[in-house]
Amino acid sequence: MPFETGAVRARRFTIGAMMSPSFRNRRWLLPAIALAALSSHAFAQTPPEPENPANTAELPTIVVSGEQPGPGLWKVSSGDHVMWILGTLSPLPKNMHWQPKDVEAAIASAQAVLDPPRVKINADVGFFGKIALLGSLVGVRDNPDHKTLQQIVPPELYARWMTLKTKYFGAGRSRNIESWRPIFAAIELWNEAIKKAGLTREDISDAVVAAAKRAKLEPVAPTYKLDIDDPRGAVKDFKNGEMDDLDCFAKTLDRLDSDLATMTERANAWATGDIARLRTLPDSDQREACIAAITGMDLARKRGISDLPERIENTWVEAASAALAKNAVTFARLPITDLLAKDGYLAKLKAKGYTVEAPDEVLDQPGDAAGE
Repeated sequence: MPFETGAVRARRFTIGAMMSPSFRNRRWLLPAIALAALSSHAFAQTPPEPENPANTAELPTIVVSGEQPGPGLWKVSSGDHVMWILGTLSPLPKNMHWQPKDVEAAIASAQAVLDPPRVKINADVGFFGKIALLGSLVGVRDNPDHKTLQQIVPPELYARWMTLKTKYFGAGRSRNIESWRPIFAAIELWNEAIKKAGLTREDISDAVVAAAKRAKLEPVAPTYKLDIDDPRGAVKDFKNGEMDDLDCFAKTLDRLDSDLATMTERANAWATGDIARLRTLPDSDQREACIAAITGMDLARKRGISDLPERIENTWVEAASAALAKNAVTFARLPITDLLAKDGYLAKLKAKGYTVEAPDEVLDQPGDAAGE
């Protein structure tokens, strides 16, 4: 039975899906594993929790608030056909109010709107098959053989974990996290730290959807199709399979120890539209380490999803090329990390012969051209 999982849903149901409120959807585990490669942020949203004022006071202050322009748009062109691309970022300043003037102007003049890519999973199990799968999902976050983090994580790293766990969760809020795989425990800690830093994972897609609706356009997500013959077997393999996720765990702790201020700067730079500053701020390889932990599992190799990120990227590039050929103006949005990457989406478009200009290289943004 086919179903689709979009970029926003992917973020909520990928690596951290089983700990997020969206787990009420009760989809199968394999899409969650596969879609981890899709997510640019790779970390799920978590429900708001009461904050500990003592912990909050230790974190960097978010300077940016109120109305902010956000970044300008990337311009990809072929002759007189153009695609405007918004680079999205997470997390962002919690109290920022984005003014999407350029986005609204670009969509108003567009003939098509491209969402981030998604995966369509085909797994024909029927109604009773779905019911049976629900029971097999119990415990998917847990370590095989009921091991604890203390038994798996090296002592020095575990000591750092306990310090940060106490700092962000408090003494009485472990939520049985000690039985989780390191990757899931790290992401839960990450989400908690984001909230206490005055940042938010609130998605800006609502502004894009609203502008597309006004323009009477239905956003389209380039879709990669993946067939799964044995979803229940995939769940079993995942629960019993080994995962090399200590690198992901360690780099998440590293980032919380040393990179939270940089992450705040990155969020502020996005809010104020400072692309030059975003280029200079180092970005952690934490996400890559966490994705590698999943795509490196035997489960992923056996089911042909080890190279899923590249397949999804190619699917989007092909769709973007088709849109550029067909439409005078197209609007798209992608994570800004992928747009700034030397070997990402824009590099592939350049290799196909398109002209690519960054926001600080474009002479006129759509909002300027519209005379706003």
